[in-house]
Amino acid sequence: MASLPARARSRQGCRRYSLLALLLIALPAHAAEPLTLTLQGAAQVAFTPGDDAGALVITAIRNAKKQVLVQAYSFTHRDIGQALIDAKRRGVDVRVIVDLTQTENGKTSLIGWLTEQGVPMWVDAEHPAAHNKVMVIDAGAKTAAVVTGSFNFSHAADFRNAENVLVLRDNPNLAEAYAANWRRHFTHARPVRPGMFPVLNPSPRP
Repeated sequence: MASLPARARSRQGCRRYSLLALLLIALPAHAAEPLTLTLQGAAQVAFTPGDDAGALVITAIRNAKKQVLVQAYSFTHRDIGQALIDAKRRGVDVRVIVDLTQTENGKTSLIGWLTEQGVPMWVDAEHPAAHNKVMVIDAGAKTAAVVTGSFNFSHAADFRNAENVLVLRDNPNLAEAYAANWRRHFTHARPVRPGMFPVLNPSPRP
């Protein structure tokens, strides 16, 4: 086969470099390496349906001494919400970041009720979905705990869905990693003001 003329080869090379440049532009910035931490402390796990996962979350909140940082996608669980309100009233620093859909789902979301009860709330609309389901309890203390897993803070997660909750206690380095991630999202979250969203009468536990 005859070789391409020099000008054609040049155009072909330019197209290749242009395509490569476009691909590089489309790629996200290089992500940081995953954080590796030493295993320590204790772990508790619950699975739904079957286990009382909501009670495990509530117990973790009730054990908080200084602070509870929350990231939630769906928040419709009255008892978990009440546990946060009770923690706030006994002097614990409670702060909650929720997904934007919480502000749009006025029929079930407890965002208005929690705000009215004095729980500081923020909305994270920076992402297509703020899908974290995390509580960081007493970050910085030796007894710090992290609540995580697939479990939304909702009645559906507790009583209908197949979910899991993992509570990791006495691992301050892990708690600080999660707290740092909470703070990163807090920098672009918008505060919720009283009266911005409907205040629902939370439905009783099924």
